[in-house]
Amino acid sequence: MEEHDIPVHDWTKVDAEVFHDFHHEWIAAIKHSLNHGILPPDYYAMADQVAGPGNPDVLGLQRSQPVGGRVPVRDGAGATTMTEPAVRFRDTAERRPPIRRRKRVAIRHVTGDRVVALVEIISPGNKSSQDAVRSLANKLAEYLDGGIHLLVLDLFPPGRRDPNGVHPLIWSAFKKVSFQLPAGKPLTLAGYAGGDVPRAFVEPVAVGDPLPEMPLFLTPEEHVKVHLEVTYQAAWAEVPARWRDVLEVPEPSL
Repeated sequence: MEEHDIPVHDWTKVDAEVFHDFHHEWIAAIKHSLNHGILPPDYYAMADQVAGPGNPDVLGLQRSQPVGGRVPVRDGAGATTMTEPAVRFRDTAERRPPIRRRKRVAIRHVTGDRVVALVEIISPGNKSSQDAVRSLANKLAEYLDGGIHLLVLDLFPPGRRDPNGVHPLIWSAFKKVSFQLPAGKPLTLAGYAGGDVPRAFVEPVAVGDPLPEMPLFLTPEEHVKVHLEVTYQAAWAEVPARWRDVLEVPEPSL
């Protein structure tokens, strides 16, 4: 690990309110990073908050033109890539027969500013009860089924409600899952391409690891790379010193 890297901290050491403060800063840092050179010019990111213990705060990506109005950017700032993301685990959902979806009211801006992707940072409240975990997994699967792409960041270790993290809970909506987190890597970073046949790209990490770049899909084939380590550093710098001191205390050796 290079000297400038900041390893992932053990957020179970502090109350949920402390992580919520960091969470707010990390959402903002990712938004700024995406809007300043990572996203193609006809996309933009905005923070959005969804109330309730089973609902994560999200960062929504939207495009400012209809799909047919964009010429894909391939090089330079805002470039997308169709190269398969370099992660430890990847999977493709089974093609399913059409299902009867629940009806809902969708409010759309007249200029066509529609959500195409979401960045979800999991908080303790999302795992606070079986109902909260189930609601979270169902909501994220519903997004994917509706063609919305996801980047899900979970810095909390599995518990009895999610023994292998949030990924198999989400992915079980699309196929039978036998996914298991590798030993010593209990935290989950997962990029998903939504649509008729969703795809998953999962990278497990551990407390003490620097964060890798992860894919954020804009179309089922194209994605940009989100600089998680840089944005984590920016958010960490805004954590009050009182709590940085707590989180930086090393675990006693056995």
